[in-house]
Amino acid sequence: MDFHGIDLNLLVAFDALMNERNVTRAAAQVGVSQPAMSAALARLRTLLADPLFLRSADGLLPTPRARDLAAPIAHALRQIEGALVTKPVFVPADAALTMSVGMADYPGFVLLPALMAGLKAEAPGIVLNVRAVHGRDGAVDLLDAGAIDAAIGVVPGSLDGRIQTRPLLRDTFVTILARSHPAAQAPMTLDAFLALEHVLVSPEGDRYGVVDAALAQLGKQRTLRLTLPHMFAVPAVVARSQLTATLLRRAALTGADSRQLRLFAPPLALPEIVFHLLWHRRSDTHPAQAWLRGFIARHAAAL
Repeated sequence: MDFHGIDLNLLVAFDALMNERNVTRAAAQVGVSQPAMSAALARLRTLLADPLFLRSADGLLPTPRARDLAAPIAHALRQIEGALVTKPVFVPADAALTMSVGMADYPGFVLLPALMAGLKAEAPGIVLNVRAVHGRDGAVDLLDAGAIDAAIGVVPGSLDGRIQTRPLLRDTFVTILARSHPAAQAPMTLDAFLALEHVLVSPEGDRYGVVDAALAQLGKQRTLRLTLPHMFAVPAVVARSQLTATLLRRAALTGADSRQLRLFAPPLALPEIVFHLLWHRRSDTHPAQAWLRGFIARHAAAL
């Protein structure tokens, strides 16, 4: 292949297509028309002798050749950008802008008080816009659409190079009972656990969760009496009922109702839950967004 005279804009177009998986959004990212982006894709296919992107129900699906090229081309473009462009300095204390973060209930309750106190001290002109994230892949949809600058949640089911992640928060499960419950004074054995009526937290509204999966491995099944979409309502419900629930420790300890609860180690093996910070590759080097990610990470580490 003869690279003399190759148009660098073709590599920029390829990088945008890998980021967006959509010709229209890629054109908007680069600042060209949709026909111009389609023409660039046609030239890339000819140059590289590969279709590169195939249409699918979920957008443009990169071929193996495109996946192989994605990281080297992105790295090369970042190096060129660093050599040619003087990046602006971001001063959080002087900034006046709105930044959007996607998160579900758990990271919201756990992190937002510290984040808001930190913003008041470090960046009083920044307004934080929190968007709800629904489902494991909801954050990816919002990041792809450019609707949020970052997200905090469980790692999506499938990832590729356009979504970056780093671990942020870890938590373990506890089983809770009202202190007034007769079973609260005895050990939490598996038999005692199965004899109780349970609350399930399920944002998707199904009736099968992490606990049920672990019980199924043992050939067991629990009795569900209540399914809720939000875990932070659970401590108040359990404190005033004969129900039990198994949920993340920080959620169980949030609010005044925690004093009316007894916490047990669940009588079966449950995984540690890790919440990640997620962002789109296109914002990886943006000074304001890089600051936002570091700001969130610092306050999460302080927990």
